[in-house]
Amino acid sequence: MLEVGRRALIALAGLLGLLGLAAGCATANPPDGGGKAAAPANLARPKSTFVQVAVIDGDLRSRVHGALVRIGRSSGRTDRTGWVRLHTHRRGAFRVTVTKPGYGTSTGRVAFRQRAGAAVPIYQTALQWRMFGATPARTQAQTQIRLRPPFRIVWGKPTGGLIEFPAVVDQGVAYFGNFDGTIQALSMSNGARVWRHYTTNGKMAASPAVVGESVVVHGMDGYVRVLNRRNGHLLWRFAAGSPIESSPVVRDGVDYFGTWSGNVYALDLRRHRLRWVFHSGYKITSSASFGGGKLYIGDYGGRVLALSPASGRTRWIGRVNGRIYGTPAFAGGRVFVPSSTGNSLTAFSGRGRRLWSVNTGSYVYSSPAVWAGRVFFGSYNGVLYAVSARSGAVIWRFATGGAISAAPVVVDGVVYCGNFQHRIYGVDARSGRQLLRFPHGEYVPVSGNGGRLLLHGTSHLYAVEPRR
Repeated sequence: MLEVGRRALIALAGLLGLLGLAAGCATANPPDGGGKAAAPANLARPKSTFVQVAVIDGDLRSRVHGALVRIGRSSGRTDRTGWVRLHTHRRGAFRVTVTKPGYGTSTGRVAFRQRAGAAVPIYQTALQWRMFGATPARTQAQTQIRLRPPFRIVWGKPTGGLIEFPAVVDQGVAYFGNFDGTIQALSMSNGARVWRHYTTNGKMAASPAVVGESVVVHGMDGYVRVLNRRNGHLLWRFAAGSPIESSPVVRDGVDYFGTWSGNVYALDLRRHRLRWVFHSGYKITSSASFGGGKLYIGDYGGRVLALSPASGRTRWIGRVNGRIYGTPAFAGGRVFVPSSTGNSLTAFSGRGRRLWSVNTGSYVYSSPAVWAGRVFFGSYNGVLYAVSARSGAVIWRFATGGAISAAPVVVDGVVYCGNFQHRIYGVDARSGRQLLRFPHGEYVPVSGNGGRLLLHGTSHLYAVEPRR
């Protein structure tokens, strides 16, 4: 009955429209002086047509229901199959905007041809990997991605130079820099190059960060570069005057990082100027991390600095027994700090009290990963350690047969590490049981998105997905 009533209303509306049009014609075109009727004006409206949009999860390759799709003044939500039908006055190219809670907004021009249908991808915010360490706390743990070995290789690409720090991934594109000073963007679907940006003597020993429509890149030539994420064009740059190994962490439009000169900078990316500078007096290679309202960064004086993000003022200073090369991680109200020449990992409370320390007898350059109450880190003795975040007690050890320099990474309960024997190992984070041995690797082993992981060789990237 409802459908019949709907059809009757549509028919009635059409009849009233015709009657109104006829009346309008009679009123607007009175007989002329010669008694002949003037030719009626062409008041016919453009025929209404429609287009169909399918909304796809760009990482999981599944249909998305309940997404709001807008084309001009027409809007609607996708049904259970991921489709929505919208009325327009023609077919062609339209600006389409798609939104849904938990996803990033997708906006762009979409061409509708004879079939009047098109697919638009959107991406879950939680499944992206926009910065080194996965989060501002630098826990090196991506807790939302659900991908575990065994894997199959989807594609592999040479990158033209050493990749010391991992790619970051957002909206189906991987961004990375190499030691030859080249910044590249590759498609996660097939490895095709989206763009490439060359620098002069701009060797990269840091991951970039995706911030809105920009990619923020730190170079060993002392420059911060801000690139257009769509085409790689340089938007602007800032000269820090000293090599930068810190990977960017951006909060509220401010990029925080350290330099070899011993300075910690807060660079306002919106206004293109500094907010503040902290002078530590010691070389800094560590990246900055956030937690408990503070910014943490280590220096070669063996100090972990807890600073105010707003002003750069010192909140507290903790000391370890050797240089800090890697990046502190914050989790559960604690700060976990590696010491390269001190051969150890040390835990501090959020107020700076030293809690415990684990000594390996060999360099600990490795930034720690923190997941499920455990801290994972590697040593130059070739061992990957899992220790209790509460007490520092060693839970398990895994021998890789080669020095571990870079951070381990945790994805879906698997901790990955690379070693100087050019291998990547994947180990069950709870038991220490080996799940993966990949024949290419060296530094930070893994990043990715909800659909695929990127395994990092010395100068190659490999996209992998589960074999199922």
